[in-house]
Amino acid sequence: MNPFEMVVAIVAITAIASVIRAKYGVLRRDKGEAFAHRGPDPEAERLRAEVKALKDRVAVLERLATDSSTALEREFDKLKDRD
Repeated sequence: MNPFEMVVAIVAITAIASVIRAKYGVLRRDKGEAFAHRGPDPEAERLRAEVKALKDRVAVLERLATDSSTALEREFDKLKDRD
């Protein structure tokens, strides 16, 4: 490999690395420290609360779907008989 090819290869590797860094949002050291010192994000807290509420709803639905009691079946039968 001659020196010209080596320079071209180094420039290409550097360009590809900078594109990948920009695409995936890799933070530099100084930006990461500023990001770490920010306070709690209210949007993130709202999303956490929403996820918790959704998990609770899914748990109730799973319990209803797997409930083997006949009381639930009677309720379904009552609803069918109305129609």
